[in-house]
Amino acid sequence: MPNEKLNYIISYLLSERNDMDISIPTDSKEKFDLYRSLVNIRPAVKASAEYLKAEDEFLQKLTVQKGITDIADLQPVEGNIYLWKGDITTLKCGAIVNAANSGMTGCYHPCHNCIDNCIHTFAGVRLRLKCAEIMKAQGHEEPTGTAKITPAYDLPCDYVIHTVGPIVQGRLTEKHCELLKSCYQSCLELAVLNGIKSIAFCCISTGVFCFPQDKAAEIAVQTVREFLLTHDIEVIFNVFTEKDYKIYSGLLG
Repeated sequence: MPNEKLNYIISYLLSERNDMDISIPTDSKEKFDLYRSLVNIRPAVKASAEYLKAEDEFLQKLTVQKGITDIADLQPVEGNIYLWKGDITTLKCGAIVNAANSGMTGCYHPCHNCIDNCIHTFAGVRLRLKCAEIMKAQGHEEPTGTAKITPAYDLPCDYVIHTVGPIVQGRLTEKHCELLKSCYQSCLELAVLNGIKSIAFCCISTGVFCFPQDKAAEIAVQTVREFLLTHDIEVIFNVFTEKDYKIYSGLLG
């Protein structure tokens, strides 16, 4: 990691606050974790052009170092459907889907490993500001099963489509299933409306929202198959765990 640039970025983020007296670590991992934490807790406010330029250069270089996967290099498993196991923030395609919460401005928990946190971290601070502007204009929290679109900023994809999945507490109901289907449907429709040719879905609601993985995958695959009967768009099912990969492998192809 380019230490000088990261030092500047951290110094800028610390200068915005008056509640912290922190020395910048020398260890590279500790330094990045501090940067990520400061971004995660940062409110949705504008940053200077100089800061944004430095953040753009830093994050884009970091993503290249992690390794970018282009949809053009993947092979479909069924028609226009792909299955890929990896880090969705390194995927180059039309749009990636973010499993958001109803506030829609990202995860504020420092270094949390949820997809919402990861996407906002590696997209840069402009993503939270854009989401906040959308929510302010809307005037209320995002309903479950709907979707919003934003630029992807420092991610290798072109857009991020944010959707709020159902939260399952106790028994899985038909309403939960309908809302999850609506998430996939809303994202697909929004992608087509914006001329997007490829979209990558994470496993919506199966993390802290506790939707059973097997049933969630069935709904996802069925909804996408039905949509592709009348629309021409490439769909990637992005999984991060071996369990999810096996579930989707059993449903596809």
